[in-house]
Amino acid sequence: MNQKTKLTTGALALFGGAAGGLHLYHRIVERFVREIFVQLSAGNYEYVLPQMARRFEHFFSGTHPLGGRRHTSESMRRWFERLYRLNRQLRFEVLGVAVSGTPWNTFVVVEWIDRATLANGDDYLNQGVHFVRMSWGKVTSLHAYLDTQEFAAACEKMAAQGIEEAAAAPIID
Repeated sequence: MNQKTKLTTGALALFGGAAGGLHLYHRIVERFVREIFVQLSAGNYEYVLPQMARRFEHFFSGTHPLGGRRHTSESMRRWFERLYRLNRQLRFEVLGVAVSGTPWNTFVVVEWIDRATLANGDDYLNQGVHFVRMSWGKVTSLHAYLDTQEFAAACEKMAAQGIEEAAAAPIID
């Protein structure tokens, strides 16, 4: 047992044993994840960037300007900037959060609906899930799955209306 495991085991014991401690930990993570979506709905993506581990993977499914994989804070920042330029007034409604695992290997599923005003003024609605892996409070993997056909069609329409970024290549690294 390494030092981090010993400390975590000791901390869990303080909260009613492993089962009780994990339940409390899962509730804390759920609250943390819900706050991230509150911050994203306020346009505050800078709140999210420090929550990413030094080494992480961000995957957004689909073949469109937001698709692909990112692994650095800089590419994530550029991705968020594009997200908010294409989806103005983006708001999330979290439908549910499920958390399992230990502090060193946490798995989170978030089901959500998002609403936005697109860069061309159209209303936009989509829903999806995020699959998140965390270790010691940092996101190591975030995969987003939504109706990418809906988003790709919205991008095609915006591009046809002269919004160049809606036809841009994905930000990947």
